[in-house]
Amino acid sequence: MFSRVWQAISAACMILLIAAQIGYPLSSGAARDRITVVVVLLSVATALAHAVVTRGAHYAAGFLAIVSGLGLLSEIVGTATGFPFGSYTYATDRLGPAIAGVPLVVALAWTGGLYPIWVVAGLSTRRAVVRIGLTAMGAVGWDLFLDPQMVTDGQWNWSDADSGLPGLAQIPYTNYLGWFAVAAVMALALTIWDRTAAHTGSTVVPVVVFLWTWLGSALAHAVFLGLPASARYGAVGLGILGIPLVVWLVQARHELGRQRFRPSCTHPSRRPGTM
Repeated sequence: MFSRVWQAISAACMILLIAAQIGYPLSSGAARDRITVVVVLLSVATALAHAVVTRGAHYAAGFLAIVSGLGLLSEIVGTATGFPFGSYTYATDRLGPAIAGVPLVVALAWTGGLYPIWVVAGLSTRRAVVRIGLTAMGAVGWDLFLDPQMVTDGQWNWSDADSGLPGLAQIPYTNYLGWFAVAAVMALALTIWDRTAAHTGSTVVPVVVFLWTWLGSALAHAVFLGLPASARYGAVGLGILGIPLVVWLVQARHELGRQRFRPSCTHPSRRPGTM
């Protein structure tokens, strides 16, 4: 009963998350700021509810502490020193309470955004080192959507606004290097933390969130937000994880179809999650 309740919560949060994200390009001003906060809170709720279902409340709390804790620390150091992302500042009084100039919702966004990437990276490989690298690359792919969107909306700004990728000059290269490094440290810590609880249950929710983030963001940036460059970069960046995931999903569906009428039906032999 407990598991079913949390499964329902995770699925409901996922649906509300997608609905809120659809509302983002349709809003502006203070309403868009509120939707931004709601999106972050729903992404965190979706991630943590799924973590509770599949690994338990203790694991979920640890995941939040590791990712949001390291995220907040890196943001505080980053805004104060320019390391590791480059020199940038957040807008004031737009995203709620802040610590040392960093909105607390930003720290939570690290958990909400990294969780589906971490899960999908784990579906791609059993090797810890490879998973760490894939998670770090996936985080950079996500930021290729996130940073252009938030900079365009004025949520933060860079001191160096002329040394980025073609079409995204306002975001320096150092930002992506910093994202890769911070996400790699997070993934290393999560590799150790994962040993505290075995994974049981479905990976459907984080997989759907990942696919929505990848494909939905590409569509939104290209069509609704007027950000064609980040649409291309983000689609390629998250595609490093997304394309193998889609291939596996097709193969898994085919294999499950073949096993459907067998007396002893089992899941595909590869670990990429239970669908």
